[in-house]
Amino acid sequence: MTSEYPAVTSRPLAGYRVLDLTTFLSGPFCTQILADLGADVVKIEAPDGDSSRSIPPHFVGDDSAYFLSTNRNKKSVAMDLKHPEGVSLVKRLILESDVVVENFRPGVAHRIGLDIDELRRTKPQLIWASISGFGQTGSDRDKPAYDMIVQALSGVMSLTGEPGRPAVRLGIPAGDMVAGMYAAISINAALADRERSGAGRVIDISMLDCQLAMLSYQSAYTLIAGVTPQPQGARHDSIPTYRSFIGSDGREIVITANTERMWRGLCEGLGLAELCRDARFADGAARLQNRDALWLVLEAAFSTRPAADWVEPMTQNGVPVALIKTVTEALDDARISGREMIVSLSDTDGHRIDLVGNPIKFSGGESVEPEYPPKFGANAQHVLSEWLDLDQEVIDDLMTQNVVLSQRKCTA
Repeated sequence: MTSEYPAVTSRPLAGYRVLDLTTFLSGPFCTQILADLGADVVKIEAPDGDSSRSIPPHFVGDDSAYFLSTNRNKKSVAMDLKHPEGVSLVKRLILESDVVVENFRPGVAHRIGLDIDELRRTKPQLIWASISGFGQTGSDRDKPAYDMIVQALSGVMSLTGEPGRPAVRLGIPAGDMVAGMYAAISINAALADRERSGAGRVIDISMLDCQLAMLSYQSAYTLIAGVTPQPQGARHDSIPTYRSFIGSDGREIVITANTERMWRGLCEGLGLAELCRDARFADGAARLQNRDALWLVLEAAFSTRPAADWVEPMTQNGVPVALIKTVTEALDDARISGREMIVSLSDTDGHRIDLVGNPIKFSGGESVEPEYPPKFGANAQHVLSEWLDLDQEVIDDLMTQNVVLSQRKCTA
């Protein structure tokens, strides 16, 4: 079948230059989103490389699986920013960029010689995005932060886990990744605004702020009703038929019967039509008030058959249902989903890896193949000659002085 949309030949951010001064996860995740959308992203690395390149236990060649997960479609230039010439080169690259993304602690950029105000006076169109734990202002601005720190401080961890048990960190690094997503959203908004105004923006993203924003209705329950939400496990504070159940084989199944029609379908699928006539469960408010009694009935019913055997009767009765899958099972399903969410990448050394791909889909399809994450410092010649118009002799001299590096320095 021929698509009604014309095939695209480039990604939406093609032609925009992004200088990536970030390390670890929040910043690299942000710039990978921009790179997936077509921006020309140049990653500036310290002499010992992005610290995430060395995170155990899994490696492909010299690079960790952790690093490979968030750095595709980028170029790498390694520079010593303790050397004045290194700072000078980065300034020049900044002035050739549309966007700069950094996740230094507040004040560090200025301390190493990158004055945001001065750079934006020279280039008012520049968009500068800072990602930090607690933002560029406020009493906690100088404190260090990592994913689990902001999960703890935001209240997110207090909601995760089973009631009466210790708090649990989310299994994904949401503190980092949500900040990276908000940064990418902000950058795209700033680029759109610049098309109208001609002026850039300074963007201040706090990991903690982003986690607070993700509290969603739980924050509203606290601010409006004055209650403190408790750990939910695999349940919902408002909808008692929105939770997991355990089949006779010990596997878990998730049911999200959140409308009256779905409630009736749940009863029919379980062979418990009489529940629909039980006054204790007459509507959503009654079911919530009598949730403990309802759960005893539902748990007993689901325990009579293997979890997978409940998928068909729930589906036939219009009840959203899913087995709780392992990461391996979920990725295996993604390979055959038709959504192109598992991509295979190869480098010049013969390494081949599979990664989760770009979830953003546009009409016309994807015509540009994703690129393997960059080797440390591999793109210095290309970037310095194309962005700064430096000739080979100058680049060679910079490498001789170790201002620009092609091999990581061992810090051990």
